This record gives sequence, C-alpha cells and structure tokens, in this order.
Amino acid sequence: MSRVEELPDDFDEALDLNKVPPAIAESLPQPGFDAFAAANNEIPFPINEEALKARQTDPNAPELPPAIAAVQSHTSEELMAMMNKTPLFMTDIENAGDEKGENVLLDALQALQNEGTRAEVAQTFKSQGNEAVQELKWIDAKEFYTKAIAVINAKEDKWEKPEDPKEEEALLRKIEEASHINRALCNLELGNYRSCTLDCAAALKFNPKNIKAFYRSSLALFKLDKIAEAEDSAARGLAIDPESKALKESAKKIAERKALLERAAARKKAEEEKVRKQNMILSTALRARQIRTRKTEQPPDLEDARIRMVPDPLSPESTIEFPVVLLYPMEAQSDFIKSFSEMNAIEDHLQYIFPLPWDTKKEYTVEGVECFMQTVTGGLIKAGKKLPLLQILSGGKVEVVDELVSIFVVPISKTGKFIADMKARKTG
Repeated sequence: MSRVEELPDDFDEALDLNKVPPAIAESLPQPGFDAFAAANNEIPFPINEEALKARQTDPNAPELPPAIAAVQSHTSEELMAMMNKTPLFMTDIENAGDEKGENVLLDALQALQNEGTRAEVAQTFKSQGNEAVQELKWIDAKEFYTKAIAVINAKEDKWEKPEDPKEEEALLRKIEEASHINRALCNLELGNYRSCTLDCAAALKFNPKNIKAFYRSSLALFKLDKIAEAEDSAARGLAIDPESKALKESAKKIAERKALLERAAARKKAEEEKVRKQNMILSTALRARQIRTRKTEQPPDLEDARIRMVPDPLSPESTIEFPVVLLYPMEAQSDFIKSFSEMNAIEDHLQYIFPLPWDTKKEYTVEGVECFMQTVTGGLIKAGKKLPLLQILSGGKVEVVDELVSIFVVPISKTGKFIADMKARKTG
C-alpha cells in the first residue's frame, strides 16, 4: 500500500514562494544548453535527405549537425504533426497515432496510469503535484492534484483491487484531502481566489481541523475583500491552533484592512449625514424666502457650481448664493457668475463685467441696459438692477431652474424688439 506524502507541516506559509530556491536555480539548464544534443546524441526527427538537399543552395556549405538537419529537412506542418505524436507536445490525441492509429508511447503512459490500485495511482499524481510545487510550477501542480482527485472520484473502477478495501478507502480520503488543500495553494498563487476557497471547503469536509485550509481560505477571502468571511476563517483556525504564526499574520492583515474599511465607512456616513443636513437647511431657507426651484431631466453641467449657504452651510443664519447666467439675447452672448449673493444687486456685478469685449458699439453700460427674467408662466418681469437678488426671486413669480438663475440683459434701445420676440416665441 502506498504512503501519503503531504507537503511538510512546518512549511513556512509566509515565504515568498515565487523566488526560485538556490538549489533549484543551480539545477536549471544554463544559457547555451542544447536539449537535443544532451539527449544521448539522438536526433529529434528522422532526416528527409531529399528535402534537405533541395533546400541547400550552396554545394560547398559545411554539413549541418544531425539535430539541425533533422529540423530543417521538414516543413513546419510536418514538424507539428510529428511533435503531436509525442506525449510531451501532444495537442490533438485523435491525430497522435501512426498510419494504423497506434502510438506506443501514449499507450505506455496510459497503461502506467492504470497500473496499481486506485489509491496508488492517485498518490502518484499527488506526489507529482508536490514535486511541481517545490519547483514553483503552479499550473502543472494544479493539474496533477486535479488528476489525483479525478482518479479518486471516477465512477469506472479500472484499477487493481486492493488487498484491504477499508485501508484503501481511508487512504483515498487522506489523499483527496491533501490534494484539495495543496491545489488550494496553487489556486492562491495563481490568483484563482474563489477556487482556492472551494478547495479549502472541500478539505475541511474531510478534516474540520485542517489549519492550512483555514489559513489559505482566509488569504483568498482577504484578496477578494470579503473581510468578514476572511476574519471568520482566521478566527476558526486560531481557535484550533492559537500559536500558528501564519494564521496570526493573516489575522493581523485582515484586522488592519477591517479597521481601514470601517474608518472609510464612518467618514462616508458622516459626509452623507452632513450633506443631508445641508440640503435640509438650504431647502428650509428657500421656502422661508418664498423662492421657487425646479429641476429638469437634463440639467446643464455646472461642475461644482450650485445653490449654497455661506459662510456656514449648516447655519440657518447664513446667506444664500446662486449660480447666475447673464444672457445677452440680442448678441447671442453670455456671462456666468458662479456665486451671486442674495444680498447683491445685478448692477454690483455689471460694474465689473462692463465694458464687454465684443461690444464694439458701446451699447452695454450699467445705465444703458435693462434686465428681465422669465416668470413661471413663461412671461417676463423687469428685474431692477439696483434691487437685491433676494427681492427679485422671492414671491413665487419667477423660479430657479436646475439651480441656475437666468437674467436677460438688453440695451434700452432694443428692449421693444426683445419683448416682442419673447411674446412671439411664447405664442408660437
């Protein structure tokens, strides 16, 4: 009966597993390593002498090394077809056989997979997964663990019968638990955080005290920003092993993230409450002044300009400021005033706006213009230039639409035409 080989229990989960250990680095092929030449001097593919001669344009050229000649004597399509017959490079199993549909290497590998009991075959795959983990080959390791689990849960029993079925069954459960928890590590390293939590949950069904499952699950949930679940997973693990350094470190990170999110949530709640109070005070102030407001479905983009209370948005004693647009309808021009106090008159602003750069006829002066506003019913009222804006807006005859006050500024000589045009537009 085969033996279950776990990853070491003292395996340091806090290590940076993406750094290649020195021992492995030394064993890796160095630059200039010729894999074909090292393989017993065997050529990778049979040489097609006729095709090779046809490609040689210089009869005096030196003879190619066998490995290079073997590659250059075939087309890329031929090379891909021959590589597909090799298990290492196989991508299309239907076309992996020879003329008779046979592939000796593939048959041999498949036979090996069915050699031994179900537990022995599953253990082989799991051991290969462990070896891949030690080499940081996470994708390969994940595949081996998946195969181990597939063998255990396969409905068709095509393996040798065990001598002791009960012992075999217990061994299968241990292998399945180990494969799930080790595959969870692979998924964690690969960024497959949800899959990691599912593998941890599967491992815990076999062993509710699996510390690695709680640890890896807490890390994956932390990465998913599911802080409450991550905290619960770490807490459950620490309840079993209070001295686990890995779980303590995970719990610390989770607690820091939780505190950060709680502070952010508190700030957001406080800001929302502040805005709510500001809006309530502003709404009350507008009603008290009998200023009508209305919003449309497509308001203009005023950026950060809006009706506001100053200097303190939370004080009912503050004054109201309005965004105001001065329209010059006879010239199709306009000016925008971001903050127009209710205590200011229109002429207070006209004094610094005039003279207008486009007014070549000098028609627009403080004394030479009149101001108008539209009423709620679509008519016009004359807005006194010397009156405070509050006096013009209060009373309910005009309304502030989309938080913007609109004032028409017209030269006295053109007011008759302007009024006529506005009446025509209303009746039209």
